Amino acid sequence: MPDPARPSTETVPRLPPLNALRAFDAVARHRSFRGASEELRVSPQAVSQQIRHLEEALGVMLFIRRARAVDPTEAALVLARHVRAGLGEFAEGVRQVSRSPVRARININVSPYFASHFLLARIGAFRATLPGIDLRLTTMVEMPEFDRDDIDASVQWGYGEWRGVEAVRLVSDPKVICATPAIAARIGSAADLAHEVLLEPVRDGSFWAPVLAFLGVDTPLGAARMVFHEAATTRQATLEGLGVGLLSEAHAREDIAAGKLVAPLGDALVDLPQSQVPGFYLVLPRRRHPPAPVLAFRNWILAQDWSAPARV
Repeated sequence: MPDPARPSTETVPRLPPLNALRAFDAVARHRSFRGASEELRVSPQAVSQQIRHLEEALGVMLFIRRARAVDPTEAALVLARHVRAGLGEFAEGVRQVSRSPVRARININVSPYFASHFLLARIGAFRATLPGIDLRLTTMVEMPEFDRDDIDASVQWGYGEWRGVEAVRLVSDPKVICATPAIAARIGSAADLAHEVLLEPVRDGSFWAPVLAFLGVDTPLGAARMVFHEAATTRQATLEGLGVGLLSEAHAREDIAAGKLVAPLGDALVDLPQSQVPGFYLVLPRRRHPPAPVLAFRNWILAQDWSAPARV
């Protein structure tokens, strides 16, 4: 009698050759046959042939060939995530049974604000727990593509709604409406915000919408707004009097105490529903067996109290 827990061979698709999958993984990461060939130490023609055989076996086009690069199709983007995860599982299994040394490198991407105000003053404590670790830290605003960018862990600003990843909130980042004294003098109520230039701290232009809704301002956002790449630029634009900014509490307190800015509506945004308050999240790719240094970093960062910045 067949074991119901064991999949039938009739329902399991026949896997392509491992060499073809390795070539596909390399091309997907490099977006180039030449880059993949240099990594695999074979000719670009050999890589191209492996991809062609894989496309024939799957019955789908995986890459759109261009003059100096290739673009993955939707099918390739889906397949790449699974192939990369599978190769990682293979490597971990080989490492365990062959007693290979544990990987001693971890690549971390952190938002610039979190890095400068929270992490850099404390990261030495993590390194002390793993003295031989090769820690590589980059600061980017954008969410990385973990496999393509070779990133193991990231700390991102947002609302924790990213798909296909593990996201755990480390600390909330409530905002305060701030303006120079001259601009603040024109703001007697929340409704007056509809007549001011609103400074967006995120590129998708969506941060002010829930704020205005919470304050009861139903005027839709028009052209009177400026969008910036990250929080530091938004703060500087607010100080320069270019409009009304949404600043993190730490920055707001500092600038208000110095007399440079005013909070014309007080700290009303602190009462926003938690789901509408942004924060900084630890973001990890979903992997069944993450490398030991990545697991150590995850455990360390989740054990910290990030409620107060290390520096302002």
